[in-house]
Amino acid sequence: MIAENVKIHSTADVSSGANIGANTKIWHQCQVREKAIIGENCILGKNVYIDWNVKIGNGVKIQNNVSVYDAEIADDVFIGPSATFTNDAKPRAFIWDEKRRTKITKIGKGASIGANATIMGGVSIGKYAMVGAGSVVTKDVPEHGLAIGVPARITGFVCECGANMEQKGKTGDFVLMGCKECNNETRIPIADWNKMDKR
Repeated sequence: MIAENVKIHSTADVSSGANIGANTKIWHQCQVREKAIIGENCILGKNVYIDWNVKIGNGVKIQNNVSVYDAEIADDVFIGPSATFTNDAKPRAFIWDEKRRTKITKIGKGASIGANATIMGGVSIGKYAMVGAGSVVTKDVPEHGLAIGVPARITGFVCECGANMEQKGKTGDFVLMGCKECNNETRIPIADWNKMDKR
């Protein structure tokens, strides 16, 4: 089903079995498979591939050359150019068995994934987290976590606005973080704080 005011470029291949929300734009040479669900006000840049059963929320921006497999992407997520989602932990060209596919990859509301990042199948990236360009994410990233490197490690925490946050104190089971750019304060659970690589 395709809602009102959807723009699909003439070179795109969108399955009739996909669901596309209102005001979404699908650009040159994209492919959207059957049973994919794409929300409202999304943008799919050139040459984006959305596999079957992928679920994408509202206001999601997916830049050029991104491939998305076996994922649930929440609202307002940004995915940079050439990022890749994988779905087979033990890939072999001569073996294809649905049982070998990894669990669903989940991306939380407002998260950002940098250009050329690779997201290994089955991980979860928390809301407002940020993955650095070129990183390879092999483990879950907590909410507001900044994940950088190969393999990616948690190097800090970022505000909802995207800026780095600084520790302001502790209260109960939380670390209080502050943003100098927007003056927002965010409570990070101690358990997530302890996941930070402090090297």
